[in-house]
Amino acid sequence: MFLSPAEADAIETRIAHLEAHTGAQVVTAIVGKSDGYPEVVWKAFALGVAVAALVVVGCDVVKPDWLTAYATWFNVVPMLAVGAVSALLAIAVPDYARLYLNRLRAAGEVRQYAQAMFLERQLFRTRARNGVLIVASLFERKVELLADIGFAGRVDAAAWRAVVDAMTPFLAGARPADALLRALDRIEEVLLASGFVPGAAAGDELPDRPIEAEGA
Repeated sequence: MFLSPAEADAIETRIAHLEAHTGAQVVTAIVGKSDGYPEVVWKAFALGVAVAALVVVGCDVVKPDWLTAYATWFNVVPMLAVGAVSALLAIAVPDYARLYLNRLRAAGEVRQYAQAMFLERQLFRTRARNGVLIVASLFERKVELLADIGFAGRVDAAAWRAVVDAMTPFLAGARPADALLRALDRIEEVLLASGFVPGAAAGDELPDRPIEAEGA
């Protein structure tokens, strides 16, 4: 869907290596979109209408003789048409739609999506409560990392933030596989530096294959 078979294989192999060296249980996910964002389409429509209205007003100022009995149709129809085209572009072209995206709302939606996935897939069920979920949401170009309570007091928020920051340039460049592989490298570095080692009863408790989902 978002990864080639070779990329998915590489991520799965890298997770297995990380888990064998640290004992952590890591799950990765690539999501197309964490929410539908219906307001994006309306914002695009409104801006299209506003821009068209400015053009029409400018033409009326330059050529007042446009004001005829049919002026309403000649003015209103182009404005609505431009608004409709802008709305359609917001639906069909993610880069254009992203211009109307509220960044704070997007971050909140990605976080909520990751939290729901963590619970629905029961990633808290590991014996040592050492599950880690990394969600890369492509439309929002945002990453959410959730770590279970087994890391509390040993890995701080700044260390997890460094993992996310390492992914961001790759995600912005539409390279989700590279983003996840870089995150796995950083997680292994962080956990080894914090003294994590595989326990005697360590096993593969969570799936290593990356999850791919369309999302909202």
